[in-house]
Amino acid sequence: MQIFKAWGLGMLLIPLIGITGSMSHAESKAVTSSSESKSVSIIRSHAFAKRGEPKYGEGFKSFDYVNPEAPKGGQLVLSTTGTYDSFNRYASRGDSEINSEAFYDSLMVASEDEIGVYYSLIAQSLEYPDDYSWVIFHINHKAKHQDGEPITSEDVTFTFQKFMDEGVAFVRQKYAEVEEVVAIDEHTVKFSFSGPNKDLISSVASLPILPKQYWAERDFSEPLKEPPLGSGAYRVVDFKMGQSATYERIADYWAQDIPSRRGLMNFDRIRYDYYRDGTVALEAFKAGEFDFRQENVAKQWAEGYKVPAVKDGRIIKEELSHSIPQSMQAFVFNTQFELFQDRRVRQALNLMLDFEWLNKTLFYSSYSRNESYFENTPYKATGKPTDAELAILEPFRDQLPEEVFGPVWRPNKSDGSGRIRGAMREALSLLKQAGWELKNGILRNTENGTPFEFEILMYSPSTERITLPFTRNLERIGIKAELRMVDSTQFLNRMRSRDFEMLPQGYGAMPYPMTDMKIIWHSEYIESTYNQAGVQDPVIDALVEQIEANQENDEMLLALGRAFDRVALWNFYVVPQWHSDSFRIAYWNKFSRPDKRPKYSIGTDSWWYDNTKAKSLKK
Repeated sequence: MQIFKAWGLGMLLIPLIGITGSMSHAESKAVTSSSESKSVSIIRSHAFAKRGEPKYGEGFKSFDYVNPEAPKGGQLVLSTTGTYDSFNRYASRGDSEINSEAFYDSLMVASEDEIGVYYSLIAQSLEYPDDYSWVIFHINHKAKHQDGEPITSEDVTFTFQKFMDEGVAFVRQKYAEVEEVVAIDEHTVKFSFSGPNKDLISSVASLPILPKQYWAERDFSEPLKEPPLGSGAYRVVDFKMGQSATYERIADYWAQDIPSRRGLMNFDRIRYDYYRDGTVALEAFKAGEFDFRQENVAKQWAEGYKVPAVKDGRIIKEELSHSIPQSMQAFVFNTQFELFQDRRVRQALNLMLDFEWLNKTLFYSSYSRNESYFENTPYKATGKPTDAELAILEPFRDQLPEEVFGPVWRPNKSDGSGRIRGAMREALSLLKQAGWELKNGILRNTENGTPFEFEILMYSPSTERITLPFTRNLERIGIKAELRMVDSTQFLNRMRSRDFEMLPQGYGAMPYPMTDMKIIWHSEYIESTYNQAGVQDPVIDALVEQIEANQENDEMLLALGRAFDRVALWNFYVVPQWHSDSFRIAYWNKFSRPDKRPKYSIGTDSWWYDNTKAKSLKK
């Protein structure tokens, strides 16, 4: 159960699904395929890692970043903004409770100090051939649902079919190459694929397993007004719809002592309180209404914590540096919207975001500009294309902007004074080429005279503060951008139905070019919520397909990632925003934590309630 919602790899829009086990860490044997008369190796392992070797070998006792003897107990109170109207994370509509994906354990679970490596949970081991054409999971005989019923291979086959029959469309596309799912016996289940597909193994390994006895007669696509029966470590024991939800740890949770769970999920109770916005939530935190806060607003971090509780140590305020791959947080264009279908228009609007002024004036110089879809990774494009990148790009020269073959695009930089006349002139020149002209202070279409107007959809008041300077700059070149504030449920519904023109969201962090990029970028997945910009481009499609086909070729994957980055950047699907290279956290001083933090997260799942500190705090 991810009890803290923190930025980092956990915020990937698509789960990092790990894959391989290689011969050095897994039992293997050679067998002969009767259909193709060739020898293949069957690999059996406790872990599955897409790239390289799993850090933790067979028989490991716990992850390095936990205290395996951490005490259990106490209550943790957390906050979130917005509301919720459903306990079904996988429904095709509705706004789900923030932690509702944690009701169900998966076959395997990721560690937080590796990228894309999964370890045994419901499945105590897996086996697969080295051509990745199928996978067998061996279910732990001790695994059980929260009602005490055993988790069996029938639950796994039922879950998969439920996702395929009633899940959202992109999920059905994602698993389209799963040809058959068979329960071999009560504790053994086999997934067969239409062809070799390494990533499909990882996808099914991370599948949350539903209790058949609960979901058999319920519609999985519909919102759920009650907490469901689950298989995870926590169950909801109290809630006020849209306002709060309290989870209680199951004392005899079957997996609490297996290596991938030892030392984690240490609180007896966890409560999520919902607030209207971040400003209200901050005041509630300082008043002691909840225990932990990750601060994402620079102004509040600099000025909002000047209270006695911080000065005397009752509230701990920390910055934890990291080098985690960053998401492409941005103002996202809906490229299906007619106004934004011209690349020159999107390029012009990029020139109107004055990051240097924002960073100096509003952000206390605490952010760095986003420059890549692979920020903080070796796959970030730099300089001019290498020979390997050119070999990939050259076949598409006639379909690409000429700039792609020169230096990589970088956001424009200002002197931070707020005077951006040069950027304005360049933007107006691009807009004129695209058929727009400034007349009497209003930018109008040269053919029909319509003004250039659009809407920016948002749900958080804190977002309004950082968006207004952008819209004021747009106004200076005759563009009217109206801010449309809606509640989180309406925002989610409009995003799902692509009923927006621009929104402040973005693309999840990618530590390397993953096959899941197909769901995010490929034209086949245009209905996917993850394809926020509505991209339909044959070159993007081709690059994503090549990325999918070259997962085992590190050199080729490096060139493909950088080539993709160039193409996506020069197409201006977004106006890049910014990121921080540290976690900013504040918490009431009643918790302890392991000495070591995982490489790719804050590591708060391994914290525990410290009775001594809590008593001192009360005094």
